Amino acid sequence: MIATDAQEPEPGPAAPVHPWRDLLQRWSDEWLDPVLHEQERHEPFPAEVRAARWLGGPGATPGELTGLEQRLGCALPPSYREFLRTSDGWLDTTTQVARLLPVREAGWVRDLDPGLVSAWGDGGGWDEVPDAEYFVYGDEQDPCALRPRYLKSMLVVTPGAETGDSYLLNPCVLTPDGEWEAWHLAQGLPGAARYRSFWDLMNDEYRAFCDG
Repeated sequence: MIATDAQEPEPGPAAPVHPWRDLLQRWSDEWLDPVLHEQERHEPFPAEVRAARWLGGPGATPGELTGLEQRLGCALPPSYREFLRTSDGWLDTTTQVARLLPVREAGWVRDLDPGLVSAWGDGGGWDEVPDAEYFVYGDEQDPCALRPRYLKSMLVVTPGAETGDSYLLNPCVLTPDGEWEAWHLAQGLPGAARYRSFWDLMNDEYRAFCDG
């Protein structure tokens, strides 16, 4: 079991159910519209993706999800597990994130991107922040209000080394319904954009994509 030393204090829903199919289908339709977004990619989407109008794939099976949890040694956060059940991996969310990893590739950042952990060290020169500053989400959040010591314990769900941007899930900060805090480490930020859950991160990324 992963030890945690901080918890997000606001309660969440008792039985989280996230409409991933609706969100991801809208995202696919937006990306694949040649007038709106597809010309932004360096390469056109594959023909089979365009024919299916779906940037993902089949959902992961219960056995595959259980296998990932056994490999990690812990249960997945609900919204991320539901995402994988809907689509086992994904293509672009934005021009900065070219792929979300399938079950077979997801893993701890210390194993998949140890350079990211070492780059920050124990704190990367960043001061620890009190809970009153750390547990702020949304427009009022300071992207510099980080606790870099969490990085070595985080799950990486994108191949960040390929693009410079990464999505990370933080089991050290939990909501009452078992969600893990989600981080977006982006080249354009001095720190990270943090969210209460993977669902919240993806919805914010979708809004930014549509507004882009």
